[in-house]
Amino acid sequence: MSSIIFEKSRAGRSGTDVNLPDEMSGALDIDSTSMRQSALNLPESSELDTVRHFTLLSHENFSIDTHMYPLGSCTMKYNPKAYHAWANLPGFAGAHPMLPPSLHQGTMACLYELQEDLSLLTGMHSTCLSPMAGAQGELTGVLMIRAYHQANGDTQRTQMLVPDAAHGTNPATAAMCGFEVINIPTTKEGDLDFDALEATLGEKTAGIMLTNPSTLGTFERDILRVSEMVHNAGGLLYYDGANFNAIMGQACPGHMGFDVMHLNLHKTLATPHGGGGPGSGPVACVERLAPFLPVPRVGRRIDEDTAHYFWLTQDECPETIGRLSAFMGNVGVLLRAYMYVRQLGLKGLARVSEHAVLNANYLLHTLKEIGYQPGFERLASHEFVITLQALAKKGVTALDVAKRLLDKGFHAPTIYFPLLVPECFLIEPTETESKQTLDSFIGAMREIWDEIESNPALVQHAPSTLKITRADEVRAAKQPELVWRKKKLAERAEAILE
Repeated sequence: MSSIIFEKSRAGRSGTDVNLPDEMSGALDIDSTSMRQSALNLPESSELDTVRHFTLLSHENFSIDTHMYPLGSCTMKYNPKAYHAWANLPGFAGAHPMLPPSLHQGTMACLYELQEDLSLLTGMHSTCLSPMAGAQGELTGVLMIRAYHQANGDTQRTQMLVPDAAHGTNPATAAMCGFEVINIPTTKEGDLDFDALEATLGEKTAGIMLTNPSTLGTFERDILRVSEMVHNAGGLLYYDGANFNAIMGQACPGHMGFDVMHLNLHKTLATPHGGGGPGSGPVACVERLAPFLPVPRVGRRIDEDTAHYFWLTQDECPETIGRLSAFMGNVGVLLRAYMYVRQLGLKGLARVSEHAVLNANYLLHTLKEIGYQPGFERLASHEFVITLQALAKKGVTALDVAKRLLDKGFHAPTIYFPLLVPECFLIEPTETESKQTLDSFIGAMREIWDEIESNPALVQHAPSTLKITRADEVRAAKQPELVWRKKKLAERAEAILE
């Protein structure tokens, strides 16, 4: 069945008439030179055929609603549909963003309480909700560090330290903010190299950007020592909250010595993730950085035992780094996170992390028994690394195994990241997968292990059961075909006949 609706088009067939009546067209008062002189090149299809076409296309997708999605560093977990329904209640979804505070006190109360909840959960003093994504949250945190040093006259602090196991956005963000990026290596045990750290700290140090646990799936065991060293040098600590699912309710970045951080609500707190959005990256910080937080934020005052909520703007926060979004950020995502936090409570959030870590270590232990080699011989956090370097010497790469997993009904884990682990598989099962699903994933990995020994070509040419088999990824990146043309259809037909 064709995956392009143009190829199902039949002349004269239609589900609705999109042509304007003559009297309506004239009422638009559009100059004739601006009017289209020929018909739009649209597919001609009935409503039923169109609905069936796109419904069948959706069935060909891998998604968290249909398959296990163990993408390391991404926390692609199932989120209850109830939160989506509640966030779409008319009082929330129907509110215009320019309503005066007096007319949407309910929404503002939820946002204020979410600010307080996230501050408590992270061990920080204050939180702003307006950053629209994790990368914008990073930008916010680094801009706040820069503003803090400038306010103190420390203009010589021009260097930002970034471990080699960091997310790729970390050095990019630091560079965008005008800092020189200094790379800090990781030891073979998966910890920060303290000799290298000590050698780089000095009067130019503005701060360090860390993820804990790191993208290696390991927890920085001497994080308090890192904090002490950086603070003694006059720098600040930024926490990348991408892996917060591992420690939620168990440990607080603020208690580890971090000064500012962002959270990926679309990874950790019950909002959709993938497809380019929607995202949300609230930023929390210690008290000395609070004046630099972005605006607007939600403030509260109590009058005669009644709470009133209002926007904190630049007038009330003169040292703020400014505004990051047109209004208050992605409110629909924020409301989902608020409901998730309120329904689970602190104990429930702690159980989320417990189960995420348990699932990851169960997979790590079992895959090791099959023969897969862990990247690090230590307990995993919520995710873990295995290296397929030994298999690559036999001609089967991490990409091959990832593609073969698609044949088995599982989305592939993250591959070739972190870059410092050769033939890397970064696996994160999350807390929402059952033991039965984990056992099915283990079974698939065991089958692939056996296939590598008995029939490696089957793995090397995977996927073989999907509609799209192994693609020419270089050509797809350099010469993408993004526009359908009838000529292309004719060429495809000729190729099939040949």
